[in-house]
Amino acid sequence: MSLKYIDNARKILCIGRNYAAHIKELNNAKPQQPFFFLKPSSSILKPNDGPFLVPKGVVVHYEVELAFTLNKTLKDLSPDFSAEEALDAIEGYALSIDMTARNVQDEAKKKGLPWSIGKGFDTFLPLSGFIPKEKIPNPYNVELILKVNGETRQQDKTDLMIFPIHKIISHMSAIMTLEKGDLILTGTPKGVGQIKPGDKVEAYLKYNDEVLEEIKFDAEQKPGPYDYKEI
Repeated sequence: MSLKYIDNARKILCIGRNYAAHIKELNNAKPQQPFFFLKPSSSILKPNDGPFLVPKGVVVHYEVELAFTLNKTLKDLSPDFSAEEALDAIEGYALSIDMTARNVQDEAKKKGLPWSIGKGFDTFLPLSGFIPKEKIPNPYNVELILKVNGETRQQDKTDLMIFPIHKIISHMSAIMTLEKGDLILTGTPKGVGQIKPGDKVEAYLKYNDEVLEEIKFDAEQKPGPYDYKEI
């Protein structure tokens, strides 16, 4: 299992609100252009690298996503950047779960405060091994599946993305330079929900009904002094 791509990621950029049904289930507004945020590299949970940690007082939601890495540096791309050019710039793919401290994020939003904390706890980005792009000729034909305690919670195809990958890349590159090795998450489909200590989580990435990668872990209470209180 190749994990070099994880160590090479200088930035982790995550698209929000990129599946219509997910936007609806959270009562959010549909964005007019790709909207993204950053996660710290310290939030990565590598395969078989221990449990997922639920901070005390935090309502944690899972969000399964297709991720990709870049094989070149990209800056100030034209809005006409094509789908073919985007595929050429991709090094490969991975299965990812963008964990969100939903109550922390919601309160910060209501008060007009930054919500990096809600995305940045340790272990809040479980990742699979690397998938060479030759194994996924069409990134819109990927099926994402997430189960909690054996029950399927999320299962949808990536063809439901609102903003395709080439639009994501061109928009991001006009704001900040995308560097070789950067990891980009493409958004989550409907079905997000809570993970609690004691839960068993498994996620799968399928292409043409073949499982290419998976993520499996147990959730445990995060040790240490942190206990969420109202901001």
